[in-house]
Amino acid sequence: MNISDLKVCLLNDSFPPIIDGVANAVVNYASRIQELGGKSIVITPEHPEADDSAFSFPVYRYPGIDTRKLIGYMAGYPFSPAVAKRIKESGVSMLHSHCPISSNIFARSLRKLLDVPFVMTYHTKFDVEISEAVKGKLLQDGAVSALVNNISSCDEVWVVSEGAGKNLRSMGYKGDYIVMPNGVDIPKGRLPEDETRRLTKDERIPEGVPVYLFVGRLMWYKGIRVILDALKGLKSQDFDFRMVFVGGGQDEKEIKAYCSSLKLDDKVLFLGPVYDRRQLSAWYCRADLFLFPSDFDTNGLVVREAAACSLPAALIDGSCAAEGVTHGRNGFLIDGSAASLAVLLATAGQNKGLLKKTGQNAADELYISWPQAIDKAIDRYMTVIDNYKAGRYPQKKNPVDDYFQFQGTLMDLISQSKLLEPYL
Repeated sequence: MNISDLKVCLLNDSFPPIIDGVANAVVNYASRIQELGGKSIVITPEHPEADDSAFSFPVYRYPGIDTRKLIGYMAGYPFSPAVAKRIKESGVSMLHSHCPISSNIFARSLRKLLDVPFVMTYHTKFDVEISEAVKGKLLQDGAVSALVNNISSCDEVWVVSEGAGKNLRSMGYKGDYIVMPNGVDIPKGRLPEDETRRLTKDERIPEGVPVYLFVGRLMWYKGIRVILDALKGLKSQDFDFRMVFVGGGQDEKEIKAYCSSLKLDDKVLFLGPVYDRRQLSAWYCRADLFLFPSDFDTNGLVVREAAACSLPAALIDGSCAAEGVTHGRNGFLIDGSAASLAVLLATAGQNKGLLKKTGQNAADELYISWPQAIDKAIDRYMTVIDNYKAGRYPQKKNPVDDYFQFQGTLMDLISQSKLLEPYL
């Protein structure tokens, strides 16, 4: 098959104007396929603020429920005859889901309708998400079991890192998987110094002090408590520094309150989300060390974004985000405690020469661009299509039974945990 004959339908529960790592992946996949001469279509839930006119590919939206206050995303009802009809008429040759919930359910019904192969990329530790949202082991186990059944329905499962694959195994998944890492859309190379200073100008950051950076959702499970506690220890030793948080999230209010309780307000800046990629690159270039003590993330795209700008990262040894990192060579590894991070910041964090050398190695050894990552995926698409046509994948069950099982579990979770009460 030639690339001009490839038409991929990409499905995800989040998509702009919702911005997260997975939505960014879908945008880059769709754009790269178009750029190479193939065709792509995105299927995602409706969003009241959506404007899809700027994309080079069509976006089909199915009915959605506004659950942004609850989970930060739109929830979709994954059966839309109108969207299914448009997809059938488009001649799709491949389905690629990036979320194992509504998107997978819709993809399964489309596979039956279109008779084309279906792969899914596992990006996020959903067991952690479930444990954060749902109380009660029986409910959590039921949700995880339904999730694994949905993932097992795919012809192939891709994971963004070995750690993501291990997480999937820990949830009970018994099938095979292929590691297909994500890339980043920040170009490799540092911005000119004058542009960096202009885009990051802030009177709260004096010249000459170390600048530490975090980019991502402001959620406790991202390791933010470890960062703040380490900074408290650093301040108690009379070290001067500035810490910059870029991003927003459900725990933002609590995080800011905790920061104030540690009397760190004079050292810590909360900038909110930065959507302009040039400005974000400038912050990566302005910082001396990227702090990402998260054992939640399966890939740590922000670590590679930092590497694009020769900014080394401090990571938890053994975490998914730390895959490929050697301590003191292309990054720094801690044991996950605030004390460990504080020691690092008081030693390596003050050594400009070491930080510069380590950052350059990170750029050379950790950086992966989106074209590199997606070109590898496209090669695999061709193999998947050949395998499907040759009957090498086992027949999968009709998705309807699993759908009702999944919906029943979800309704149980909502009713028993009373998750939606504040929003009804």
